[in-house]
Amino acid sequence: MDAAHGASKKLLPLSLGALGIVFGDIGTSPLYAVAECFSKTADGAVKSHSLEVSTQSVLGLLSLVFWSLMMVVTVKYLAFIMRANNRGEGGIFALLALVPKNAEFRFKGVLVLAALFGAALLYGDGVITPAISVLSAVEGLGVATHSMESYVVPLTLVILAGLFMVQKTGTDRIGKAFGPVMLVWFLVLAVLGLRSLLEHPAVLHALNPLEAVRLFQHDPARAFKVLGSVVLCITGGEALYADMGHFGLKPIRTGWYAIVLPSLLLNYFGQGAYLLGHGWVEKPFWAIVPEALLYPMVGLATAATVIASQALISGAFSLTRQAVQLGYLPRVTIVHTSSENEGQIYIPEVNDALMVACLALVLMFRESSALAAAYGLAVTGTMGITSVVYFVVVVRAWKWRVWKALPLLLLFLAFDLPFFLSNALKFFEGGWVPVAVAFCMYTLMTTWKRGREALAVRFLQTLMPLKALLEDVRNTTPHRVRGTAVFMSGNPEGTPPVLLHHLKHNQVLHRQVVLLSIVQENVPLVPKAEALVVQDEDQGFFRVIWHNGFMETPNVPKILLRARELGLVCEPSTTSYYLGRETLLTNGTAKMSVWRKMFFAFISRNALPATNYFAIPPGRVVELGMQVEL
Repeated sequence: MDAAHGASKKLLPLSLGALGIVFGDIGTSPLYAVAECFSKTADGAVKSHSLEVSTQSVLGLLSLVFWSLMMVVTVKYLAFIMRANNRGEGGIFALLALVPKNAEFRFKGVLVLAALFGAALLYGDGVITPAISVLSAVEGLGVATHSMESYVVPLTLVILAGLFMVQKTGTDRIGKAFGPVMLVWFLVLAVLGLRSLLEHPAVLHALNPLEAVRLFQHDPARAFKVLGSVVLCITGGEALYADMGHFGLKPIRTGWYAIVLPSLLLNYFGQGAYLLGHGWVEKPFWAIVPEALLYPMVGLATAATVIASQALISGAFSLTRQAVQLGYLPRVTIVHTSSENEGQIYIPEVNDALMVACLALVLMFRESSALAAAYGLAVTGTMGITSVVYFVVVVRAWKWRVWKALPLLLLFLAFDLPFFLSNALKFFEGGWVPVAVAFCMYTLMTTWKRGREALAVRFLQTLMPLKALLEDVRNTTPHRVRGTAVFMSGNPEGTPPVLLHHLKHNQVLHRQVVLLSIVQENVPLVPKAEALVVQDEDQGFFRVIWHNGFMETPNVPKILLRARELGLVCEPSTTSYYLGRETLLTNGTAKMSVWRKMFFAFISRNALPATNYFAIPPGRVVELGMQVEL
């Protein structure tokens, strides 16, 4: 996506998603950790609801929040990581694509697998974020009146179901409808925080990083555990990077510095000021809301968190399409929801899976504070992997000296690793949820990739050079019928197996035969002038090669229409498409375990048909079955 496109984005839809995700869990504020860790006895019981919270613990925690926001989101992501974009697109797949293909180094295979696991962790994050965001907002009803506590979970389920049901309308329409809510939300956060901050301005001492150091000196064990809650304020960093292609780098930076960062800091410091003045409260975010505004604030917070959750849902859609195009996931239904923005898509399979998982999580945990334990592990794991891949990119692609790039990596990991380790302590409290989701997705991606590679090797062994086929056609002169036959070819040089299968059994060829190959490139978008190649191979055979970016969905009929400009005459009414449908057998010699072969065969049988994915008219398709041993 070019810079002009990013710059044209308005601040309103930007606030809707990418930056709004930072506040999705504001109801489970990191300040809750004061009650969680420093206001409890050793056995975990709350000492007293009127407990006077120590100044040191509040200032230390706020200092951690402030410097985490500055160093992780502002410095790491906005100043450095987002510079590593693939023609405007961000996310871990885009980052991995920046590693030169010809770059050989000892741990390259490990790096690819780590990046895959980082992407898989983002799916775990995508399951948890909408659930915890909406649940934390609706819990405000329980603060307003205890009589509403029993309605929190049912109402959360209804709101989440509605959120996923409207995804088919597209991000752009949701942004136009709800974008202003985010601006109001940020302003309200700032005003509420400032109001409380003015009552106890001494809380500004937390700007001093020594306050965080003193917190660790006073009680290292509990301070380390607190990091698992502090991470809630920075979880949006990876979502910002993944959604950069939707919103553009310049609007993200403008919105962050002008609106989001000031609003967030004022609100967090306002919560800290309240704790210093009034003692322990279970939900400090709601404590600074005037009683008369509790109900309106619940409505506003719910709307804002629903919108904020949109960023991670759309990010999951983008991540899935990139994975499909790069060969890590099977074909899925990709619906384009905008005629102007290629990146705005809807994937019903992903949407439905996320919806079921989010609803199940709410029913399982029932409280945002319980879900918070499951939240940080996924995103901190991805953050650490992103730092390592970024280091490889700057050294291998940008040719930085190692001595120059290494201090930057160590600085990033100085935040990433402690956050990850602190959240790892919560593994059995709920942290296993995103890890379980990630392992499922990782297994799916690696199995599909290895299976497709094994299948390509199997076809390559039986590949017939096109020159040999043309020579055979010239000598045997098979019967030719009118019209055009299009054969999809995974290899842009050889002869498609389905063509040989067709010629062997039907003993006939069309007057015009098109061998169409979709070549996947490691760039988000391929310029139109460079995307299409048409070669006349003689005997009525044409080879058409379409170079496809990983943020593009190929459309075969449109490709053939474009080919007319390069001399290929192809009438839709007389064109037939020949596709192969492989029946996979697991008794071959491919270097895959039997369970992976069986899993790959199952996935392959249930993948979206090529007719749907490539937009091929189903009434003009001929499928030929073949048995392939893996």
